[in-house]
Amino acid sequence: MSGTCCAPDRNVRGVGAKVDDRTAAVARVGAVARVAAGNDANADATRPMRELAGGTFLMGTDDPGFPADGEAPLREVTVPPFAIDTKAVSNDDFAAFVDATVYQTEAERYGWSFVFQGHVTKTLWRDGLVREVPGLAWWFAVDRACWRRPEGPRSNLRQRGSHPVVHVSHADACAYAEWADKRLPSEAEWELAARGGLEQKRYPWGDDLSPGGKHRCNIWQGTFPSNDTADDGYSGTCPVDAYRPNGFGLYNTSGNVWEWCADWFSPDHHLAADRDNPTGPRRGSARVMRGGSFLCHRSYCNRYRVAARSSNTPDSSTANLGFRCVRSL
Repeated sequence: MSGTCCAPDRNVRGVGAKVDDRTAAVARVGAVARVAAGNDANADATRPMRELAGGTFLMGTDDPGFPADGEAPLREVTVPPFAIDTKAVSNDDFAAFVDATVYQTEAERYGWSFVFQGHVTKTLWRDGLVREVPGLAWWFAVDRACWRRPEGPRSNLRQRGSHPVVHVSHADACAYAEWADKRLPSEAEWELAARGGLEQKRYPWGDDLSPGGKHRCNIWQGTFPSNDTADDGYSGTCPVDAYRPNGFGLYNTSGNVWEWCADWFSPDHHLAADRDNPTGPRRGSARVMRGGSFLCHRSYCNRYRVAARSSNTPDSSTANLGFRCVRSL
């Protein structure tokens, strides 16, 4: 199910890449060498973490919003102790990594990335920097869009240093994690942490989306995709520490940006898999994403529920896809 309306994949027919596979492969080899050289300069990587005892919890749901996503059934899963970033990796964090390693993201090497329609300016169209995405009317391929320029040329990160880094592929997230002496979470680790100690609630804070009329996450309000009223305070990404944290002290495990997980995606692998520290299938074509994003709306994608899941191809990058890291204990 990669390449959904949630976050399109780079291989969608009719868009095409700006560099060939051999060029991208050579660039990745060079990037790995630079990351390894930069490990001594990471200063333990900047992010505050929360140590979790692990243990057994109820993963998934018996009331799936999208049966084909593989949310069901509800099942007991056990994970060992681990530590997890309390916040998604921010633009400032990623900039420190790039400064130390001279790393170049896949979006930068390909020369383009996906931007939501409401953030594509008339200037970009006039300059011929925009291409339509067949079958996904609200996404556009924008030349030179990347983590430094989230909406393409002439955009920047001014006043967004504390916002989550976006336009990062799975490989980019892994490169940052290696530099930081961390890794990406398994899907089971991510869900245990996102639940914040609550059992089988729809959201990290309970079953009510807006308890007491208070917004608790950054998602879409209004009519998707034409009118975002931004009643929650944001019409795009928000700071990584916006809103109240969950019971484990983690911020934004619902909404804001999708977060890469380490696992390959499968809609049914978990039905017969070992439930002791599961890590997904051994191979696949897409990696798991969790948490939903600022573009999620109940009318088409209510995947900001804590049991919800989606996926994308590892080389894909979009304006609503980031990550956080974990460390084994």
